[in-house]
Amino acid sequence: MRKLVIGATAALAVVTGSLIAAAAANADSGTVVRVVDGDTVVVSINNNDQTIRLLNINTPETKDPNKPTECLGPEATNHLEEVLPVGSKVRLEFDVERHDKYGRTLAGVFNAKNQLVNAEIARRGLGVPMVVGENRKFLPPVEAAYEEARTAKAGLFAEDIECTLPAQLTAATEALAAAQSAAPATTSAGAGASAAGLATAIASAKTAKDLLSAARDTENSILWAAYSASESAAKLTALTAVISKAESAHNQLKDQEKSLAAAEKKAEEERVAAAARAAAEKKAAEEAAAAAKKAADEAAAAEQAAAAAEAERIRNLPVPAPYVPPAQQYVPPAQNYVPPAPPVQSNPYPGYTGPRCYAPGGKSWRPC
Repeated sequence: MRKLVIGATAALAVVTGSLIAAAAANADSGTVVRVVDGDTVVVSINNNDQTIRLLNINTPETKDPNKPTECLGPEATNHLEEVLPVGSKVRLEFDVERHDKYGRTLAGVFNAKNQLVNAEIARRGLGVPMVVGENRKFLPPVEAAYEEARTAKAGLFAEDIECTLPAQLTAATEALAAAQSAAPATTSAGAGASAAGLATAIASAKTAKDLLSAARDTENSILWAAYSASESAAKLTALTAVISKAESAHNQLKDQEKSLAAAEKKAEEERVAAAARAAAEKKAAEEAAAAAKKAADEAAAAEQAAAAAEAERIRNLPVPAPYVPPAQQYVPPAQNYVPPAPPVQSNPYPGYTGPRCYAPGGKSWRPC
């Protein structure tokens, strides 16, 4: 009897547990325990915590240890925490398949405002539509909300959120345009800086080009959420043309840098030569001025020395004797003597015109 009671008790426990599990699995309401990430939440259903994966929406990854946090992943998580705060009531609706390969419950989640949270995530541009197995029940409202986000350029469609593909393309295109619109360089350093800036912009543009060129696989589908395949192709063609133009401009800048560097080198050599000539001329002028000053100083010194010597000579001259004027000589008064007139000499030899021989005293003569 004891064994029968024990067996009956065990059977009852099994049946009771099965009934509780079945009730939890079929329940359509519960209480939020915590948010896991942008598309996963833990809900308490009949006091049993279950991980709920929102159907037909996929948000950027934040929890995979083998992947970096994806663009807008934290924002998607924050949004889910806002619309599904801890302790709030939720209603769950299920589709064909109840669980995924990870054992999570698949459902459409309605919050206290009776909003389909799956679609609200898409409306914010924080996730993309997706199909899990045969579950398509919530796909239409999610896709409609997704198109609203596309029109509004919200979330993954935004051009002003740095990590989105539209923002990266816009930034790359604008950077290329800005780098090419810089003022013309007048120095090799300026040309080099412009070339370096353009090279950086080209590298960023090529990164965006690689994103557009990459295969659209399921694992990375969120990366291309903003563009359809045709849009990506058109963007790729346009970006390729812009990059090609920028590369040509970059080559021209490098050539300009070399040309300006050569001109600057020549100008510097000429400047150095001119400076050397000017320095030599200045030195020669200074030396000439110094020599002239030295000569002038020596001449002035010699003149001063001569003047000093003359002054010394004069100072050493003997004192002259006092001047005594000579005695005045006696001059007798003049006599008014009138000598007698000489006697008239008569010609003792009339008619003689020949030579004359005078006697001593010259008063008489005779023909010679």
